[in-house]
Amino acid sequence: MGSDKASFQHLGWWVLVLALLLGACQAHPIPDSSPLLQFGGQVRQRYLYTDDAQEREAHLEIRADGTVVGAAPQSPESLLELKALKPGVIQILGVKTSRFLCQGPDGTLYGSLYFDLVACSFRELLLEDGYNIYQSEARGLPLRLRPHNSPSWDLDPWGPTRFLPLPGQPPEPPEPPRVLAPEPPDVGSSDPLSMVWPLQGRSPSYTS
Repeated sequence: MGSDKASFQHLGWWVLVLALLLGACQAHPIPDSSPLLQFGGQVRQRYLYTDDAQEREAHLEIRADGTVVGAAPQSPESLLELKALKPGVIQILGVKTSRFLCQGPDGTLYGSLYFDLVACSFRELLLEDGYNIYQSEARGLPLRLRPHNSPSWDLDPWGPTRFLPLPGQPPEPPEPPRVLAPEPPDVGSSDPLSMVWPLQGRSPSYTS
């Protein structure tokens, strides 16, 4: 009888320890490590390519004067740095011009030397075909380039632009200096190893 009571008390202690362990696990949940989420602070260098509503292919380009255009070839002005502010929200910085991509209340895009949380934060929406859609987090306006040869930024008839983020090309390493290979010795010469420097008026005995 006494042994049964001791076994019951021993089992009770184990139940109590297990309950404490479960409580500790619930108090400290494991952070979500889903690869579908973008982590804060993540930085990527990309070209944003699009062919939507354009007469030609274009890359989003932030120029030194703050204008934002679509340029056909990739250029230093179209290399962008995309940095995650929080999951799904990024800032876009022109690598060469050090200007942030921002959007006005009417949808106008411009490059600013100063980051503004309202104007320069964009939500990044991933599509199944590999393209992305960006929209102002604060205003909900779609990020799109001005239609080619159009003087206005009227967004209603066009809708959002699909951008394909292309990896930025790392700078090419400098070409190493060329080292000329030594010429093979002239075995028919009296000085095959060029030990004797040629002198003006040299003796005919050194002529091979």
